[in-house]
Order: sequence, then structure tokens, then C-alpha cells
Amino acid sequence: MPKPTGPTNPMLKELIALLRREKKGIWRRAAEILSRPTRRRVEVNLSKINRYADKGTLLVPGVVLASGSLDKPVTVAAFRFSAQARRKIIEAGGRALGIKELMEENPDGKGVIIIT
Repeated sequence: MPKPTGPTNPMLKELIALLRREKKGIWRRAAEILSRPTRRRVEVNLSKINRYADKGTLLVPGVVLASGSLDKPVTVAAFRFSAQARRKIIEAGGRALGIKELMEENPDGKGVIIIT
């Protein structure tokens, strides 16, 4: 059986360690998802985000891609955004944040929904 190595990106390793230190379950769940192998990490398109946009702040523990469109302003926090996805979110009147920024704004994670 091969030895599990985990992520090699230093910024991702730092973020996972920070999320694991938090006491709230939502941040620990995000750390667990980010710790997965690259082939199992989350990739979410804007069309899926648009479906969940009414429910609060959305957390994507992975990459946000630009397929689809947004017709509502929404706050999305993710590890990474494609350039077009970030542009579309901002044009719709929303905000595109990093996960660390969301943690600083909302340390309790109230109203935050994880999209996988």
C-alpha cells in the first residue's frame, strides 16, 4: 500500500493546519475535504453556486470554475477561483473571498454552507 503524502502546496498545507486548529465543525470539515488527494478535490461551477445562492455564504473547499452564470449577488469563499469565475461573481454584485478571509470575517461559521 502506498504511503499517503497529502498536499504538497505550502499555502494549502498552511490553510489546512489553520482550519484544523479551529473549534467549529465547519472549518474542520473544510480541512478534511482540502486534505483529499488532488483527483478527489472539489471543483464547483458557477451554475451550481447559482442554485444555492439564496442560502447564505457559500464555502467551496476547492476550485470555483466559470461554467454557467450568476443572476444573484452571492458571497463565495474558495481555495482558488478561475479568473473568469471571479470576474463573473464580481459582475453579479457578489464577493469572491479566500477561505482565510471568510474565517476572519465569520469565525463561528454561522450561515456558511459548504458546497461540494
